[in-house]
Parts: sequence; C-alpha cells; structure tokens
Amino acid sequence: MKNWKLKPFALFALTFFAVFLIGCSVDKTVDSAGNEITIIGREAFSLFGWRSVYWYAIMIIIGLTFAFLFGLYIAGKIGFDKNALYDGFIYGALLGILGARLWYVAFAWKEGNFTFLRIFTGFLDEEGGLAIHGAIIAAGIFAFFYARKRKLDIYKLGEMLAPGFLIGQIFGRWGNFFNQEAHGGPIVNPDPGRLAETVAKGRAFLEKLGLPSFIVDQMYITENGVTTYMHPTFLYESLWNFVGLLIILIVRRFSKKYWMGDAILFYLVWYGTGRFLIESIRTDALTFELFGITFRTAQVVSIIMIIAGITLFTLRRVFKVYPRSYIEIVDETKEAKSVVAEN
Repeated sequence: MKNWKLKPFALFALTFFAVFLIGCSVDKTVDSAGNEITIIGREAFSLFGWRSVYWYAIMIIIGLTFAFLFGLYIAGKIGFDKNALYDGFIYGALLGILGARLWYVAFAWKEGNFTFLRIFTGFLDEEGGLAIHGAIIAAGIFAFFYARKRKLDIYKLGEMLAPGFLIGQIFGRWGNFFNQEAHGGPIVNPDPGRLAETVAKGRAFLEKLGLPSFIVDQMYITENGVTTYMHPTFLYESLWNFVGLLIILIVRRFSKKYWMGDAILFYLVWYGTGRFLIESIRTDALTFELFGITFRTAQVVSIIMIIAGITLFTLRRVFKVYPRSYIEIVDETKEAKSVVAEN
C-alpha cells in the first residue's frame, strides 16, 4: 500500500477525535467513612442517543493505535516491510479480539448461559466479556502463519509484536478502571460493625501509595453486598507492563547480547510472572476444575508462558538460533538507507 505513511496518522487522529467528543458522566457520592467521592461512569458518550460508546472500547482503540504506530516506527529502524505490517495488523487485531471473546466464553460457559448468538454479540453490548490470554494466543498464531505466508522475518516481527502487546495492555487495563472491574479484593476486610473504620483504612492505604483521587475514588466498589475500597489490580498490571516495555526498549538499545526476537521470550516471562502474581488477588478470575481441584485459568497459562519463555531463551542461546543483535540490524538498516540516499 503506497500511502501507508498517511494511514497511521489517520488512525491517530480518529482515535483522539473520539476522545475529544467524550462527555464524561460522573456520580457524586459519599463513602461509608464520610468522604465525598466522584465515580466515573462507564459511558464516555452517546452517538445521537442511539448507541453508547464506552471508555473500555476507547482505551482498547487507543492501545491498538499506539501499538501500531510504535510498530511502524520500529519497522523503519530494522528494515521490516511496513506495508506487510499494516495488512497484518488489521487482521491480527480483529482475530485477537475474537480470540479474547472465545477464550472468555469457553471458561465462563457454565455461569454465562451463553447462546450461539451471544458468543459473538455479547461483547458489543453492555454484557462484555474478553480475556487477554485469548487475544495473545490468537494474535500469536496468526502472526506466525502470516509471517510464513508473506516470507517475513519472524524475529523482526517479534520485536514489534511483543512491545505492541505490552502497549495495548498498558492502555487496555484502564478500560477495566472505568468499568470498575478486574479489581482485587478489599484492601481491608469490611467489618459490618466497624464499616466506616475499615473503609477509612482502605482509602488511607491507597492515598499512601500516592494515587490521585480519581483513581482512589473509582476503587470504591460494591461486591457481595458490601461497598469498600478494593485493590486496583488494573493499575498494578498496567504499571508492570509499562516497566516491562521500558526494560525491552533500554536493553535492546544498549546491549549487543540482546538478539533480534528476544522481545517475545522476555514478554512470555515478564507478563506471565506479573499476571500470575496479580491474578492471585483478583476477585473475578476465570477458573476450571481438574481432578476435583479448581485452578485459576490465567495462572495456569502464566506458568506455561514462563516455562516456554525460559526454555526457548535457553535453547536459542545453546544452539545459537539467529544470533544477531538488535543493535547490529539497526545499524545495518541505517547504513543501507544511507547508501540508497547517496545514490
């Protein structure tokens, strides 16, 4: 596609045009300790009173947009076909969303009472229901076969894909913030006889973390008939992914021991570790039973990710699979561009 340079900026502009249209709905209330708080509504704005547009969808769009723009930037530095990236991104994003929905439905089947139609339409309305591991698996499988079909360098693709996942998740988790979901348990277990005191302690904990009031307020959530302050696990995961992204960007820029494609292996270990730990305090975990034992799906998948990442990294070093550093390829690409410019 010859006009690929215009397309990322068009996506960027459309994304922020949508954000500027937002008319944020808020609800002023008072918590059990007497603090005045503001709860941000799920709905960002309404399209002519016909259809509600939710913050969750906006944050996913923003995450995908920045992931794509980042991918285009890196593609230029490592000599990857930007046209192929554009084509693959569209299909990969759609399949990732579908995979996230199917993964959620598969492990929430008993509780959800799904019909065939609701499997595919549920996440478009107020019902919701997506699971990130399904998106990772679906997008990862697609990327592998897409690279083979187009004869693309899978290692270079991995250097854009893994950071792109992290960028998407950094923004996407804030959709959970607006929905007041994917949170942890109570910071202080509520005591009906001393509810005001336990609520005050929970808020004090969040304030000691230095969190702004709009985050603290949004963590005042009702669950099992009791309203109190919950752990902001959405924030824990968003920050964990941000740190992981920084590690990739810094290490591959300065270390020649970082090989092209290591981002995927690092992502498997880093995200798997963070998700395993954070999942242990979430209250809405998807589960399954095996031999009479209930497992948290995300934790099992995270363990598999960690093992796979460590194993593949070790085997890659032992057998010297594509032992070319990121720095080396960036320098080669830069030199090639200089030669073309001189000619």
